[in-house]
Amino acid sequence: MASRLVLVLGDLFIPDRAIFKKLLTPGKIGQILCLGNLTSPSVYTFLRQLAPDLQLVKGDFDLPLTSAATPQPNDGSNPPPPNAGFPIPTALSKVVTHGTLRIGFTHGDSIIPPGDPDALLIAARQMDVDVLCWGGTCKFEAYEMEGKFFINPGSATGAVSWIDEGFVGGNDKDGADGEEGNTPSFVLMDVQGDVLVLYVYQLKRDGKGGESVAVEKVSFRKGAVAQ
Repeated sequence: MASRLVLVLGDLFIPDRAIFKKLLTPGKIGQILCLGNLTSPSVYTFLRQLAPDLQLVKGDFDLPLTSAATPQPNDGSNPPPPNAGFPIPTALSKVVTHGTLRIGFTHGDSIIPPGDPDALLIAARQMDVDVLCWGGTCKFEAYEMEGKFFINPGSATGAVSWIDEGFVGGNDKDGADGEEGNTPSFVLMDVQGDVLVLYVYQLKRDGKGGESVAVEKVSFRKGAVAQ
């Protein structure tokens, strides 16, 4: 089976910070794994146009939006706005298969403590997966442990998680440099047989405020003996 690129992203929260849109074009990505907290109908529409296969899991902020106001009759003069809503996912986790790899993904709010390697290893074993993608921390991570590969794509919009030490009283300043939020990031997976090549995209800022996209590559082979 030919390989296809799989986009993994999550914790978007803020659609007007979707700064990677120019890098993502239809026709190049076969599947999208969204790890929750999509929260935006406009971003959902964009992702649906980007790839034919969009897989969603529920994040802790993926809640149905309701209004207490009494609905007003519509005589046709005020048509409903486009992208007024999107289906809220109910699954907390899912598993997909690419090549010989079983890839599980979840938002991560059910991982206690959040992002804990041992807790993630237990979850990966329970899901019987070779690769586990999780979110919730809004920070990129990728590492191998006991023959399994763990990936957190971070937040594609640079959002801040409530578990961040610097997040106090709604202040989302990121440490000494005063920049808002975390480093925006997402990942692309290219799976061929038992090998996964991970491309990590991160928006870097220099001391003068200039922005550039840095790309790193990480590889994982199922069953490889650790050195």
